[in-house]
Amino acid sequence: MREKIIVKSVDLFLTLGFKSVTMDDIAQNLGCSKKTIYQHFENKTKLVEATTNYMFDIISKGIDHICALEKNPIDEIFDIKHFVMDHLKNEKSSPQYQLQKYYPKIFEALKRKQFEVMYGCVKENLRRGIAQGIFREDINTEFITRLYLNCVLAIKDNDLFPLTYFSMNELMENYLEYHLHGICTVDGLEYLSELNHTASRQINQQS
Repeated sequence: MREKIIVKSVDLFLTLGFKSVTMDDIAQNLGCSKKTIYQHFENKTKLVEATTNYMFDIISKGIDHICALEKNPIDEIFDIKHFVMDHLKNEKSSPQYQLQKYYPKIFEALKRKQFEVMYGCVKENLRRGIAQGIFREDINTEFITRLYLNCVLAIKDNDLFPLTYFSMNELMENYLEYHLHGICTVDGLEYLSELNHTASRQINQQS
């Protein structure tokens, strides 16, 4: 029952936001009493903590799997982006922003864990890109890694980038283009241009 509660809570929190969803809402959607939920989680904060850890584990394992494939580093970046966005429902409810605002301790703990997982992945991505000649060999990989991770967090700040002006998918696409244009060689930029052209053609065919 504990896992059922977590799975349903994840769905509701990502769809409606951490603040909007109440324990009553979760109980109603599960078809159980609120008392049943409190048998597993003493309060909403504990439930929020459990759901964020649950999602973190799923996403971390998915990212590790993508990185283990050792695909073209540019493809890898976009594959990770698509994987994360799919699992976070394109973050329509700004869960990370709400987590930071209403559950700051949980947010800080999650941010540290995210950094630990993604640091090695991003740095290895840069190393392989340099070795393959698609990323510039003169970049400071330590600086770029830390800048990349902090910028990914920054674009999820609704005060800086309100979702009334930008969709989360648009923000991520724009940021990745910005990131790659700053580190790619001529060969890397040519490959990126081919990817963008292919993606545009597929969109046109679907419309």
